[in-house]
Amino acid sequence: MSPPFRAERRFGMKRMLWIIPSLVLLSAGWFFVSNSRAATETAPYQVLQQEKDFELREYETLHLAKVSLPSNDKRSKNMDGSFMKLFRFIDGGNERSEKIAMTTPVIVQRGEKESSMSFVMPKASVAKGLPTPKGEVKLDQIQAVKVIVIRYSGVSKEAKELEKLGALRAWAKTKSIDTEGEPFFAFYDPPWTPGPMRRNEVLLRVKEK
Repeated sequence: MSPPFRAERRFGMKRMLWIIPSLVLLSAGWFFVSNSRAATETAPYQVLQQEKDFELREYETLHLAKVSLPSNDKRSKNMDGSFMKLFRFIDGGNERSEKIAMTTPVIVQRGEKESSMSFVMPKASVAKGLPTPKGEVKLDQIQAVKVIVIRYSGVSKEAKELEKLGALRAWAKTKSIDTEGEPFFAFYDPPWTPGPMRRNEVLLRVKEK
């Protein structure tokens, strides 16, 4: 093998060593972006007041697909299995075998009698009429409402959720905002999202005077 040919071969191999990782990184980037919150519709709201991680917001009516469990059911703490039931509904497990776009956030509510997980339905699907779900999934609504919100990152665990809920209630007190009802927990990112990049929120309804 002549020296020029060996040099050309080494150059070709070095170029392949650069190209292959670049293609892998591009593919991973495409997958992450196409499956992240940047690629999904988010429930619209208007910010009325903002201070650091706290906001006062106004939402229009939200149409939901919802799975509920009695609070004494051991699955209710983490809503085990509920996500896949909701996902099967939007993936065609409904009376019309119709696929529905995923949106953000996923909403979890934990009450004294009942806990629930909900997907917000996209505007286009609501406009043409939602298909009837099968099984434990039900259609529901949250009527137009004002809420206070605290936003935080990281993997959301019970201790952190309670900490943020306490901070939200303390902030409401400093602003003389009365709240009512059980808190909502909102999660915006798929589970493979790195903790520091995750968006989580705790929301409380504002009591209208």
